[in-house]
Amino acid sequence: MRGETLPTVSVIGLGYIGLPTAAIIARAGMRVHGVDVTPHVVDTINRGEIHIEEVDLDGLVQGVVARGLLTASLEIAPADVFVIAVPTPFAKDGRHTPDLTYVLDAARNVARVLKAGDVVILESTSPVGTTEQMRDMIAAERPDLAMPGLCSGTPDVSIAYCPERVLPGRILEELTNNDRSIGGITPRCARKALAFYKRFVRGTCITTDAKSAEMTKLVENAYRDVNIAFANELSIISDAMGLDVWEVIKLANRHPRVNILTPGPGVGGHCIAVDPWFIVAAAPEQSPLIRTARGVNDGKIHHVIAQAAALVEANPHAKVACLGLAFKANIDDFRESPARLVAATLARRFGDRIHVVEPHAAELPREFEGTGAVHTDIDSALEDCAVMIVLVDHDVFKSVPLAERATKQVYDTRGIWPDQPRAEAVAAVVEDLRKAG
Repeated sequence: MRGETLPTVSVIGLGYIGLPTAAIIARAGMRVHGVDVTPHVVDTINRGEIHIEEVDLDGLVQGVVARGLLTASLEIAPADVFVIAVPTPFAKDGRHTPDLTYVLDAARNVARVLKAGDVVILESTSPVGTTEQMRDMIAAERPDLAMPGLCSGTPDVSIAYCPERVLPGRILEELTNNDRSIGGITPRCARKALAFYKRFVRGTCITTDAKSAEMTKLVENAYRDVNIAFANELSIISDAMGLDVWEVIKLANRHPRVNILTPGPGVGGHCIAVDPWFIVAAAPEQSPLIRTARGVNDGKIHHVIAQAAALVEANPHAKVACLGLAFKANIDDFRESPARLVAATLARRFGDRIHVVEPHAAELPREFEGTGAVHTDIDSALEDCAVMIVLVDHDVFKSVPLAERATKQVYDTRGIWPDQPRAEAVAAVVEDLRKAG
């Protein structure tokens, strides 16, 4: 609208969600002040560069920084709208207790600069009730401001919850076009947040209460986790029976009402591998299916380690290529990655026989230090390694033709090479080549 004053925005947390969100908001014409605790991240963004890998993000950030619409800092600053996008891990204490430290610390920092009329929105995936906890934290820090749900009259600030629904590699497109669930502490809070999101979201924005929006996000990822667990359990059963799980799933999916997902070495990332535990932690007696699915998917990682180790031991003089460390294809995000755990476990056990191919990493993560494992590229791995363990379905791995891998011993956890000969056929080819040479 001509002459309209756009709100200023502060985005707290400039990681895989926060930075793309900040850039999208800035592209809509709003001035965005990004906040992060890492000096390298702040300095990189202020140069108009990015510290993560995401399609088209580099050009967008460069543009909005050059126009003065996006700046980054280590310190919070006053704004009209605050968007909190910080991590919400779980404590690895055997009980998977949600750790809300980052969220509550961010809320405490926001409270310092909050003024009447501001909107505070939590985007971090969180257990049910977190938005109210955040509200309570702000209320304790700022007793001079009337908080929604805690006062009888009109509150001074609005507080809401609005999680993202994005796929790495498509984040900018999906932040703009996907539907959003906007949960307010009160209906008025939801409407305030709705007005903000409609400035840059083309998808349908649906208002609800904060707890329903929190649960919706958890349910979405728990649903996916349960379905992946079915596929992963099928793969373990197929291994035991000597069956090709990819063939079984392909045939089963010809049924008009069956759509089985593809198995892998486990489940990774900060969403599907984490969020279901928030439901289990809140309702342990009522969530046996969700808990079991988590157990199946975590158990698949150990199954893959055992299968891969057996293959390495069966080829005692061969170098071994572990293909991929990311939690999914064509990204540089290794959070909760089963591929990373498998490769690191094999590196600790087999040392310098392990060659790790990860095109989206400049060096191996810290847990590979002292193992002797080698960071290499796909061409070198194909030349040097007789055993290939496929852990991530990066496009560069999919593109390897049969001619370059026909003589390799392969354990393909992603099903990217359906034409790969079975072990007996590989042994026959190798023997023929030996005789011919």
